[in-house]
Amino acid sequence: MAHSPASDDTLHAQAQDVAAEFTRRGASLVTAESCTGGWIAKVLTDIAGSSAWFECGVVAYSYEAKEALLGVRPETLEEHGAVSRETAIEMVSGALARYGASVAVAVTGIAGPSGGTADKPVGTVWISWKRRGGYAQAELFHFDGDREAVRRQTVAAALAGVRKILTS
Repeated sequence: MAHSPASDDTLHAQAQDVAAEFTRRGASLVTAESCTGGWIAKVLTDIAGSSAWFECGVVAYSYEAKEALLGVRPETLEEHGAVSRETAIEMVSGALARYGASVAVAVTGIAGPSGGTADKPVGTVWISWKRRGGYAQAELFHFDGDREAVRRQTVAAALAGVRKILTS
């Protein structure tokens, strides 16, 4: 099996870096994950002591779960789909509003191998970040590789963005 761009060691190092920043700042995090299935939360909670700054992780795969757990509006999902800037922003905003952390990250995408379209091919991922009291930021990514590679790259990009939002 070929290693995808972000190895387990790389993800662990990124998570350690994020943990140090949250600890230093006394901040807390909530994750709202779709295509990564809880992988961001897993990488972060692999770190001993993460309970001091990791609030919770929500895995919301279906439209119904996105609505019920994160407050994504049905109209948003109908009009823009689950893999959209609008949905990512509503996911991150809902996570922050509902779960009390100071920072949130949300991911929604098409990891494959199926599910892609001409407009949204496999590897299309939206990631959104938000600080309490701030505005949501969202970024579109197009990752290459198989399902695991897309998910792994999504976790790496999400962690990089969390660190950036914390330190900016």
